[in-house]
Amino acid sequence: MQETDLLQSIMGLILHSGNVKSDCMEAIQLAKQGNVSAAKEKITLANKSLVEAHHSQTALLTQEARGEKVEVSIMLVHAQDHLMNAITFKDLAIEIIDLYDRLQGA
Repeated sequence: MQETDLLQSIMGLILHSGNVKSDCMEAIQLAKQGNVSAAKEKITLANKSLVEAHHSQTALLTQEARGEKVEVSIMLVHAQDHLMNAITFKDLAIEIIDLYDRLQGA
């Protein structure tokens, strides 16, 4: 993998992970306002962004599996951090939306 491809994969991780977190935050706000169905649609968008982030990560993992060294850089660590935070944030957003849904139905 060339350096430009590596940078593109890293930036893809950061970009798509950021989109996951943004969509989830919007989903929580929509649920808070009583619009649970729109919140769930935002979670669906977040899931699509998460798939794209995983594609970027898979490109890096595939390279390493082929025996091609992937240089660990601060940017790569930062990108992985964004991905893990996005996954955690999405899981928590789903739980928060569920709570708002239950509270509004009570």
